[in-house]
Amino acid sequence: MKLNIVPARTGIQWVKLGIKTFGKQPLALTGLFFMYTAAFSILLLIPVVGFVLALGIVPAATLGLMAATKEAEKGRFPMPTVLISAFRAGKQQMRAMLVLGLLYAGACTIVMTLLPLLVDVPQQQASATTEAMLTPQFQMVLLVGTLLYLPISLMFWHAPALVHWHGVSPVKSLFFSTVACLRNAKAFLMYGLAWVGVVFVAALVITLIATMTSNPQVAAAALMPLGLLITAMFSTSLYFTFRDSFVADADTDAETHPPGEPT
Repeated sequence: MKLNIVPARTGIQWVKLGIKTFGKQPLALTGLFFMYTAAFSILLLIPVVGFVLALGIVPAATLGLMAATKEAEKGRFPMPTVLISAFRAGKQQMRAMLVLGLLYAGACTIVMTLLPLLVDVPQQQASATTEAMLTPQFQMVLLVGTLLYLPISLMFWHAPALVHWHGVSPVKSLFFSTVACLRNAKAFLMYGLAWVGVVFVAALVITLIATMTSNPQVAAAALMPLGLLITAMFSTSLYFTFRDSFVADADTDAETHPPGEPT
């Protein structure tokens, strides 16, 4: 396994492939994403350990969604069991994924502990209105939280796939993931900007429909399902960011698998 450096335009291709692949199996991929979010929400309800358990399944669930994308790309229907692919690949990989989950939960806990020490976090975040979210206080919390979470995102972006498909140890996978994200920073920047563009266009379409129908409730009713749909598409695109960032040792050269092109 070796790192593959891709051009900046590949980031846009990742978004296109994510949306295109989602379109092949929209019901299956949406259903799997909802199953993951439901499991996360249910675990949060467990007293004391629920928070840690919910965060701990994130790497395994991310791998499951990537495996589902791999199936959908090949034209196959991803079954619900694909979500637990991380725990069906043998004891060694299962233990490695559990360790990765604990590391992720620990890292996120540290961020959430540091955040109130650095900025004044509003006490009633759960019931925050749109107006409250636009206040300078909330925006500062969002900015600092994003900056604190960014290193975690880099470390765990590719880590689940490296552990599962390449047998890399949890600690090494964090290092390789960070290096891969930094070396392909231009592609990831374009990837992020492209998703911002998708969200902007979707919001613009909803606003135009609400304006043409003179019914603001249309926009309010569509925002939540549209947001979940775009998030499901985003999760579908994660597989392609990994696939093009690493080349298996058996691959002779990148010409047989151009970055951003389906295998």
